[in-house]
Amino acid sequence: MPTRMDLANAIRVLSMDAVQKANSGHPGAPMGMADMATVLWLDFLNHNPANPAWPDRDRFVLSNGHASMLLYALLHLSGYSLTINDLLSFRQLHSKTPGHPELGVTPGVETTTGPLGQGLANAVGMALAEQLLAARFNRGDLEIVNHYTYVFLGDGCLMEGISHEACSLAGTWRLGKLIALYDDNAISIDGPVAGWFTEDVPSRFRAYAWDVIKNVDGHDQKEISRAIERAREVKDRPTLICCKTVIGYGAPTLCGTEGCHGAPLGEEEIVAARSNLGWEHPPFEIPEDIYSAWDTRRRGAEKEEEWKNRFQKYSRVHPLEAQEFERRMNGRFPENFDQTISELVIQAAKNKQSLATRKASYQVIEHILPHLPELIGGSADLTGSNLTMWSGASPVSKTEKNGDYIHYGVREFAMAAIMNGLALHGGFIPFGGTFLVFSDYSRNALRMCALMGLRCIHILTHDSIGVGEDGPTHQPIEHAASLRLIPNMSVWRPCDALETSFAWKAALTRTKGPTALLLSRQKLDIVERSSDNLEQIGKGGYILYDCRGTPEAIVMASGSEVGPAVKGAEKLISRGHRIRVVSIPSLDTFLAQDKKYRDLVLPPEVDLRLAVEAGTGSSWYPLAGAGGKILSIERFGESAPGEILFDYFNLTASAVAEKLSELLALSGHKQRQN
Repeated sequence: MPTRMDLANAIRVLSMDAVQKANSGHPGAPMGMADMATVLWLDFLNHNPANPAWPDRDRFVLSNGHASMLLYALLHLSGYSLTINDLLSFRQLHSKTPGHPELGVTPGVETTTGPLGQGLANAVGMALAEQLLAARFNRGDLEIVNHYTYVFLGDGCLMEGISHEACSLAGTWRLGKLIALYDDNAISIDGPVAGWFTEDVPSRFRAYAWDVIKNVDGHDQKEISRAIERAREVKDRPTLICCKTVIGYGAPTLCGTEGCHGAPLGEEEIVAARSNLGWEHPPFEIPEDIYSAWDTRRRGAEKEEEWKNRFQKYSRVHPLEAQEFERRMNGRFPENFDQTISELVIQAAKNKQSLATRKASYQVIEHILPHLPELIGGSADLTGSNLTMWSGASPVSKTEKNGDYIHYGVREFAMAAIMNGLALHGGFIPFGGTFLVFSDYSRNALRMCALMGLRCIHILTHDSIGVGEDGPTHQPIEHAASLRLIPNMSVWRPCDALETSFAWKAALTRTKGPTALLLSRQKLDIVERSSDNLEQIGKGGYILYDCRGTPEAIVMASGSEVGPAVKGAEKLISRGHRIRVVSIPSLDTFLAQDKKYRDLVLPPEVDLRLAVEAGTGSSWYPLAGAGGKILSIERFGESAPGEILFDYFNLTASAVAEKLSELLALSGHKQRQN
């Protein structure tokens, strides 16, 4: 019968063999964390390999995602649909075992990790989701939401600033179901961390209001087990278990050094490690008795069946709550929610008042939130500026466990990553606000959200030089273009209340990726449009103002520049020219339409095109084409009132008319030459 050390060694040999075969990867951390993982997965983690998505499973996050072979070995050994052939394909094209864990690629992976610290922040979001759903749905001893979030992390995760942001909030919220196991091996890529990572980690986490268990021998499975048991007894705060480990445990000459962090051990070292560990089997061969000891399928099925029976009883006693729980966890909208959205659009279409689009967004939130309880908002200490908090909101706190609004504080990066965790857990559609210029602080979490295809909504206000007197530090120039560059990130920059309502509709109904709403601080004039093209707003670009016959030129804009585009075009129309104005609140949505529609809006034969953008104009080159021009800002802003800055940077109706005149004159000159 295999010993517990044999079970941990199975993780070690699979990890070093897979990295060696791929000639790429990180064997050291999996070998060092193998005992921690063995204890957690065999003795504590509630999960069902046959159904990785059952709602009340424990969540496991590998924040130090470079140790991916640890997770793949665990999933394979415990019975998930991950074969030995999948391990043989580690880090190969289209395999189920990519270099870092990826959501949706490998069964049992809860989140995509790799950028250090973000998995930890995702875990905070998952634990918060558990706490909020438990408060909302549990009734007495009928607990349908009662699970833990476990996260493994390393020195690198704790060096990243996001770990401070996220763990501070976890302690503030008293997330008692969050347990973090810290792989304290004192080694990173550059070597021993004593030269650059010297803080007292236990004291740091105690200051966050965490429970801390320090100096646990990370290779003593009984000691690890006692630490996890103690952590589970703490109900009113998260716990950090500091496990002292040796990176590359078992490799005789490379263990304890950076040499085993991110490179294969080499054939000779692997042979020596096998001997050192007492492992007599060839690469990728696991004895049946070890497979049997690791197989969690029966126990997992029993755990899920227990929950199903409890949920059936809950459904009989609390049928409406049970239906609501299932609806939210399955990501379905409430009945008649389409009507709620339609009412929103109708209401916005009737609005004839000049309005900042951040205010229009607030009106959407006020309208929708009473009908969509899974929508959970927040802001990075800019609630009154982002206008993200609805009038009936209940802020989350250590005492309010059933809130629907999150004060993230000045923590943009953690906000975005925690939102990812809320979405990953299920049962929530998170939205969060900050200034557009500060989206850079959270950019990598935005990228991870897009990579994972999560439905998160980012409200990014103060979207241009219209910010005004705060000056160039707060005036976004490159940010809209930068966000548009992120694959699978949908970006909307509406020009008025009606476009804002369509932007929100698109964000809510988009289930496979995030949406960024870029909203103005300043009031924008309501744009007159015919009622027959309202639904085309949802296509991301549409003919807003048209002439009779084929246009001589087309003006394109989004957001606050649509108004000057229309007024500038009117000046040319009054002189007898045929000008079309196209509003493109979402370039990515417009470009995703079929060619027939795009050509209807932007006829290929009309090559005189002018794009107007209160920021860098790089996004518009594909639409402007060779014959077009772009009115934009290719430098940082200035400190002055917003209306003065639009004049200073030549983003007015007169500037639009002047540039159109130049295009038309140049075109006429070329025609005369021909």
